[in-house]
Amino acid sequence: MRGRRIPRRIRFALDALLGATLMVLVHIFVLQVSIVRGSSMEPCLHDGDRLVVDRVSYSMAEVTRGDVVVLRNPRNHSIDFVKRVVALPGDRVSMQNGTLWINGEIADQYGCIHDHHDLACFTVPDGHFFVLGDNRPVSCDSRDFGLVEKNLLKGRVRVRFWPLQRAALF
Repeated sequence: MRGRRIPRRIRFALDALLGATLMVLVHIFVLQVSIVRGSSMEPCLHDGDRLVVDRVSYSMAEVTRGDVVVLRNPRNHSIDFVKRVVALPGDRVSMQNGTLWINGEIADQYGCIHDHHDLACFTVPDGHFFVLGDNRPVSCDSRDFGLVEKNLLKGRVRVRFWPLQRAALF
């Protein structure tokens, strides 16, 4: 006995529904597209840049110093920030006249814009990270809202795909 053929319109609707479902699942669990708002990550990222954020890497691998991440604002979880992880659990952090020191060594190799901020030495506790914007004079970051818990990290920025002339891998 032969099966009945599914009409084209129904087959198209089923394929479209399946495709849309897969796209939503990928967006929720695997990849996210984010748009940079503001200038806190200049010169690395600019207002309006479009990013692809890897949402699964931190469930399989550790956060590393220098990662550019999307995180929930610790004070308002409905707002996302893009920042750079500059210190990991166990790191000793301080700032002297705007220069970042991690574990007794200068750690400003990210092409950041300095301010004249001072920060007394402290140790990052387990499960937390110290994040900064690259444009420190205008950035709202760990100096303002405190350390970031790992569960607030939404994912790691992997690609800037727009504007095309500045497309880059991270």
